[in-house]
Amino acid sequence: QVQLVESGGGLVQAGGSLRLSCAASGLTFSSYAMGWFRQAPGKEREFVARISVSGGSTYYLDSVKGRFTASRDNAKNTVYLQMNTLKPEDTAVYYCAARFGWGTRAVGSYDYWGQGTQVTVSS
Repeated sequence: QVQLVESGGGLVQAGGSLRLSCAASGLTFSSYAMGWFRQAPGKEREFVARISVSGGSTYYLDSVKGRFTASRDNAKNTVYLQMNTLKPEDTAVYYCAARFGWGTRAVGSYDYWGQGTQVTVSS
């Protein structure tokens, strides 16, 4: 079956960095656009970033542009989210998701989801 497993979350001070990874199995990874989403307590899950099947195109939530970078390694079936200059408002559970074909910002359009990894940014 399809599995997406996130890792790399943790506690970091404001201004710090984290790199999230999402390892995929059970699917033809290079056929799936990948998305990163996050959900803070009491809030809806929101789009953070997406990356095309080849990795050649990326799109970001405005508030993370210039600070976050999505990348992927199709040989390793893994997608990454490099997060720099973290802010307390970035605190959330971060999820990766896979969508066959092209990516979107819509939570409901993704086919598979990981279990999430907690990112906590202290002020």
